[in-house]
Amino acid sequence: MSRLVARKRHTIRKSQVTDLLSRLNAQIGDSANQFRGERVEIVETDTAITIYLVEKKPVLMEREGLVFPTLQGLLEHPFSQRKVVVDSGAVPFVVKGADVMRPGITSISDDILAGMPVQVVEERHGKPIATGIALFDAEEMRARTSGKVIKTYHFVGDEIWGLEL
Repeated sequence: MSRLVARKRHTIRKSQVTDLLSRLNAQIGDSANQFRGERVEIVETDTAITIYLVEKKPVLMEREGLVFPTLQGLLEHPFSQRKVVVDSGAVPFVVKGADVMRPGITSISDDILAGMPVQVVEERHGKPIATGIALFDAEEMRARTSGKVIKTYHFVGDEIWGLEL
């Protein structure tokens, strides 16, 4: 596993925070208000991932122009939008970074859109174990019986999870 190296870290202006939260609002709706804070910092990394610290905690990330909560953010501020639930058989694979396959999914929320971020949670405790990009809309995903349906971007134990600042 590669280490994520922080290149720059600085506080962003209120106008930038407003823009960030409006882009997050487009992803998860009104739940974006949970991610407000007095101090929001940006951490530019040596990869295509940008991390946003709210009150010194890495709770948001930006990748390929999409803003979505990190797993730490999902644990601190749970919300019900853009959620896919996987069974216990899929958990060991997903937490090691595997993409999510259709047979392992037990529940799909109606607001999932192809090309947009989703949260992957395990069914027993409802805890988030990964985030990724949906490859299909919710209805298309339900209609499938096999194959990859979510490209995993961030999972328990990856370089973002272990980020120390």
